[in-house]
Amino acid sequence: MAFFKRQPKQQKPLDQLTPWERYQRKAAENRQAEQQRHFNWTGKRVRIGDKLPKLKHQRQRLVTKRAAILISGFLVGMAIAGYFISPLSHVQTVQVTGIEKLTSKQVQRATKITPGTSIWAIVGHDRQTSQAARQTNQQIGKVTTKLTGLNHVTIKVSEIRIAGYLSKGDRYQRVLENGRIMTTTYAQPSGTYPIYASFKSGTRLQHMIAQYAKLPAAVKHNISEIKYAPNKANAERVHLYMNDGNEVYATIDTFASKMSYYAGIAAKMKQPGIINLEVGAYSYSFKKSHN
Repeated sequence: MAFFKRQPKQQKPLDQLTPWERYQRKAAENRQAEQQRHFNWTGKRVRIGDKLPKLKHQRQRLVTKRAAILISGFLVGMAIAGYFISPLSHVQTVQVTGIEKLTSKQVQRATKITPGTSIWAIVGHDRQTSQAARQTNQQIGKVTTKLTGLNHVTIKVSEIRIAGYLSKGDRYQRVLENGRIMTTTYAQPSGTYPIYASFKSGTRLQHMIAQYAKLPAAVKHNISEIKYAPNKANAERVHLYMNDGNEVYATIDTFASKMSYYAGIAAKMKQPGIINLEVGAYSYSFKKSHN
């Protein structure tokens, strides 16, 4: 009796299978792939115990990483807390720049930035610092602060220049180039600033100060007094007394532009006299004006 080895049945192409046969073949392929997944490349069956060391190592790495993050966060928090309670978080030195007439102490007092002030009350608060400083001292304009190093602060001040003193009876009030009249009164003016006299209108005085602010420093320092002196022909007429002995008549609206001719005209005068800048620009001696 002969025995014949049974040949494997050839599989039909997928396009010749019925839907049920295609389903059965796919299920068989999935079972075969699942069985192969449990064997390694040598054909040896892989047990769950063989995977435990790798899983354990991965868990240890994860725990170590989490612990490192927690410890780092704790140390950073401790460092920040230590900084806040240490002298390093408070100002040790203050430097003031941009000032002309103001003193460093005046600026520190107005801004309330002095040695010992918390740095965190300064950094990022320039707008509030400027507002508070102006309320205390009207000569202070914009204030900017800069932290250098750990606890050294530089204050940069945009100082509003003094335009002179307004005469009020026997007292004088300081006026600034932005037109602001300071409330403090003085028995005598100080410095080389002009005196503003006979100005009854605040608007007209502000226009005069705005014109004065445009002058070169040399011309400003040569003006002793600016007196409002209108006449029938010119309601904006001002009478200036100069430190070099000359007198000037000018109009408020054209004051800054006309005063640019002053130095050239005064240089040609043989003796002190009057320079008229109301209409055109000309000069004559005091003797001629009396005649």
